[in-house]
Amino acid sequence: MQRNIIIGQSGGPTAVINSSLAGVFKTAKDRGAGKIYGMRYGIHGLLEHKYVDLSEHIRSDLDIDLLKRTPSSFLGSCRYKLPEIKEDHKIYEQIFSLLQKLEIEAFFYIGGNDSMDTIQKLSDYGHLIGSDIRFMGVPKTIDNDLSCTDHTPGYGSAAKFIAATAKEIIRDGLVYDIPSVTIMEIMGRNGRMADRSGGSRQGRGLRRCGSDLSSGGTL
Repeated sequence: MQRNIIIGQSGGPTAVINSSLAGVFKTAKDRGAGKIYGMRYGIHGLLEHKYVDLSEHIRSDLDIDLLKRTPSSFLGSCRYKLPEIKEDHKIYEQIFSLLQKLEIEAFFYIGGNDSMDTIQKLSDYGHLIGSDIRFMGVPKTIDNDLSCTDHTPGYGSAAKFIAATAKEIIRDGLVYDIPSVTIMEIMGRNGRMADRSGGSRQGRGLRRCGSDLSSGGTL
């Protein structure tokens, strides 16, 4: 690898999203990449020419180790969804023009479903114009619902937190000799993997409902 690469983070942060960033950065450096750029605030920031040279911010093995343990998204994030190519090809021309200017060989995007959609669209446009830039999605989601993945980075840490919190709530509720109902709201998509991690076996009478009660979920 001789040319430059660029990395972005997108969607909601997880406890391990910066570990993925550290892994991509270190591997690229070990394989001889030129400059390693980081998008500030994902693809939306890139469209506004917001990017940094990560080598100026990650200078040692200690920096890499600290990055792995840094919460939130180090580069900043966005929830910007690219339009369909046939609807607005100018935005793709803008992105590819900047990538050519930066001499990008590989584009990495860390995120969940919408981020993988961004990678797919950029890859499709690249194929359409004969670009040799490689587009790679790095899976990250607490929902564990990305196609072709078993356990997505982000899910394990979220599941552990949810299970521990559910158990603590159950224990707190059992201190009183009074029947009670506790509602615990957990974010997640239709796959419902995150809320399932609380587990009906955590406590007597615990029930789950889906993301959308109108679709048939029950309390």
